Amino acid sequence: MTARFTCRTAAAKSRGIAIGAIAVAGAMLLTACGDQTNGGSTGGDTKTSNAPLFDKLPASYQKSGVIKVGTNAEYAPMESVEGGKIVGVDPDIAEALGKQLGVTFTFTSGSFDGLITALNTGRHDMAMSSITDTKQRQQGLDDKGKKLGKGVDFVDYFLAGTAVYTKKGNPKGLKSIEDLCGQAAAVQRGTTYEKALQDQSKACKDGGKKAITIQSFENDTEAQTRVKSGGAVAGVNDYPVAVDLARKADGGKAFEVIGEQVDAGPFGIAVNKDNTGLRDALKEAVDAIIKDGSYQKVLEKWGATSGAIDKAVVNGGK
Repeated sequence: MTARFTCRTAAAKSRGIAIGAIAVAGAMLLTACGDQTNGGSTGGDTKTSNAPLFDKLPASYQKSGVIKVGTNAEYAPMESVEGGKIVGVDPDIAEALGKQLGVTFTFTSGSFDGLITALNTGRHDMAMSSITDTKQRQQGLDDKGKKLGKGVDFVDYFLAGTAVYTKKGNPKGLKSIEDLCGQAAAVQRGTTYEKALQDQSKACKDGGKKAITIQSFENDTEAQTRVKSGGAVAGVNDYPVAVDLARKADGGKAFEVIGEQVDAGPFGIAVNKDNTGLRDALKEAVDAIIKDGSYQKVLEKWGATSGAIDKAVVNGGK
């Protein structure tokens, strides 16, 4: 990335996906940089960018040169904090999108279960945080089908499934998520893999076995700590995150992934349903970075090529 970039920072804490109130507290923060050589508008109504897809953006973003992104930076390799900066697959993809759109994407980190609420109240323009695109989230429903809000649209850009990880050496001899019946498992609250544990727990009971004791935490770091301490026999996470955790935690000596990923589905960039102009511009930009190879380079950099897609899709989740 040889072009010159100017990064801006934003402070706040709000991070969530489908449900939950906005959490506002001290925040981790950072910005993914857009190409300022070709990029953001300098103000006024005159278009100053020659980025390929700048004209596709709504006028407000052309004028400001900034798109505000909500995330939860506790999720390496997708997004995490290193040296006080938010880094990972999602910020790097956003940087590539910024080159196509001629704007800067500024990332603000907070709690995961408030991201969509924050998006729909206007705190963020979009949410990009390994959010699985589901019909429930599109329609603003909770796990029981109750209407909580108007929902969001997704621009799908990555594919990932659920994975189970345990302490290094797999002391319980687990082979798959089915082996968690009657055991304690740790997970981040409000995620699709918490739902995967709930579904598996029901399957355990329906099959005459004991339910899973599900230990849900506000952030994934707490869930990892629970597994490491032996308070839970396993944790459940998105596959690329679990693989990265097993590879890096304590130099690869803390955890291991068991079995194969299950129920693979798309990660989507969440956008307010009323903001169709931004949604459609993002879809074109994702297709553009897939075509020019910058998307593949990001995934190779972070060891996440297993999640590559061939083209962007709007609301492709089930």
